[in-house]
Amino acid sequence: MILITFRLAEEYGLNAQVLITTIAGLFILPFFLFSSTAGQLADKYEKSFLIKIIKFVEIVLMVMTAVAFTFLNLWGLVALLFLMGAQSAFFGPLKFSILPQHLSENELVAGNGLVSAGTYIAILTGTLCGGLLILRPEGRALISAGVVCVAAAGFAASLFIPKAEPSASCMKIDWNPLRSTIGIISHVRPNVTVFRSILGISWFWFLGSVFLAQFPTFSKDTLGGNEEVSTLFLVVFSVGVGLGSTFCNKLLKGKVSAKLVPFGCIGMTAATLLLYFFSLTVQKTVHLAGVTEFISRPGSWGIIFSFLMLAASGGIFSVPMYALMQSRSSDEHRARVIACLNITDSFGMVLSAVVVSALLMLNISVINIFLIIGVVNLMITPVLSRLARDENGK
Repeated sequence: MILITFRLAEEYGLNAQVLITTIAGLFILPFFLFSSTAGQLADKYEKSFLIKIIKFVEIVLMVMTAVAFTFLNLWGLVALLFLMGAQSAFFGPLKFSILPQHLSENELVAGNGLVSAGTYIAILTGTLCGGLLILRPEGRALISAGVVCVAAAGFAASLFIPKAEPSASCMKIDWNPLRSTIGIISHVRPNVTVFRSILGISWFWFLGSVFLAQFPTFSKDTLGGNEEVSTLFLVVFSVGVGLGSTFCNKLLKGKVSAKLVPFGCIGMTAATLLLYFFSLTVQKTVHLAGVTEFISRPGSWGIIFSFLMLAASGGIFSVPMYALMQSRSSDEHRARVIACLNITDSFGMVLSAVVVSALLMLNISVINIFLIIGVVNLMITPVLSRLARDENGK
């Protein structure tokens, strides 16, 4: 996204805002297309073996990505991003459905917190390296080597995952994505607690994807910051989700409970509104400012705090619902339940891309889009606070 915003969009004569939003939606689209199949495979076959296969495929994709970065092939990178989305769609049901097979119920919140924190630490590291290196002369070569090495490390780690036996080995896989998707959603809907948790998590990703996709343009057009400032926001967001996810387990003391969900939702609303008002106090300069200059401006620390509060509240909001969804799903259908989550998540994120693209075409600024999202979140907070419920759904 930084490469497109600050270089490739101009070279290709394209609108950076619309292109980035479209690409963000394209990355998510495979989750909608392939999640139902992925969930069936994860329930039918031994999970650690499938994870090894998927992580090996990641190495192949990253080698191809290194080639595309070397030759600055925009459309090759876009195609590979779609394939990485597909690879992630097959990995997601495995990643979350294997946890209850190796953890007891009182460890699920902590386990999900560690998975979320670990994921965002990885995002933080990748964001720092990518954001700071991508526009440098030697940057693409270093990043290319980095993504291949990380993919290889992921495959090596997968070799140590304990076996998790299939929960529905006799199941016949439906390869029709539309029919199987409808079937999975129909199966999950009667379980009110699980389905409400899924909807709540999907809303979190709708809201979060709006912010994540617009960080580069928000930094450049609203705040007058360069790629370092965009990277700073991604770092803050990653740290915030990690803090919120790990702190959530301490607050709940290992209990699977949804009592923190409304507080997380209110925190996201408050943070979004704070972000809007602090953004109004930042004055742009003719040149694009780096991190050092940006943090010296009035209002900059308020913006950083707002992003940290938004992300931490999101972690507190989402982690209990992940644990609730896992613990209230039957063993033989758990991976397909998580596939249902991936489907609704992807729908929410693709919808966010469509909504933001439409608002941008109406010449609504990024900061005003953030404000609109904050207001909508405020309006539906009473609904969101009831989406996930404790043990008996009461």
